[in-house]
Amino acid sequence: MKHLNDWKRGDPCTSHWTGVFCNISDADGYFHVRELRFMNMNLSGSLSPELGQLSHLRILNFMWNNLTGSIPKEIGSITTLKLLLLNGNQLSGSLADELGNLSNLNRFQIDQNEISGEIPKSFSNLNKIRHIHFNNNSLSGQIPHELSNLSTILHLLLDNNNLSGYLPPEFSALADLAILQLDNNNFSGSEIPASYGNLSSLLKL
Repeated sequence: MKHLNDWKRGDPCTSHWTGVFCNISDADGYFHVRELRFMNMNLSGSLSPELGQLSHLRILNFMWNNLTGSIPKEIGSITTLKLLLLNGNQLSGSLADELGNLSNLNRFQIDQNEISGEIPKSFSNLNKIRHIHFNNNSLSGQIPHELSNLSTILHLLLDNNNLSGYLPPEFSALADLAILQLDNNNFSGSEIPASYGNLSSLLKL
């Protein structure tokens, strides 16, 4: 916590707390927290559900810390959020359906954690997502074919999990997909769907 010694005084915006970035809103004239950046600060403990009350937040960055516990479902109410960066921690538990409500999310990184359970079908509603990095976790079950609705996605990294079932042939509709990593899982069969040959932007499979 030595990085956050200045959190003991004043208002987080006007007192320039470490890692907290604010802007004045044109709508109401007040300061609002827009970014939380706490990368590689040796932080421990769990993410508070109260983060969901930061209704103007655009960037939530806790990469490379020692956080434990689950990702609060309340984060799904921050519809302004563009970057959710939680990779390189010790987060566990399953992914809440509510995280599929992040309609402005561009990058969703939870790689190198201990996340388990299935990928929610609600994630097909992340209609501005460009990067999904879920690799190196303990995710299981079938990859939802509904993710083929993510028309803007560039990187879909699901390698090194416990995923099973089949590879969704519907992914052939992802015209912008450049990197698709699915290795080191437990998929049935050994063949890649022939339809993946239609992925004209694909650089790595």
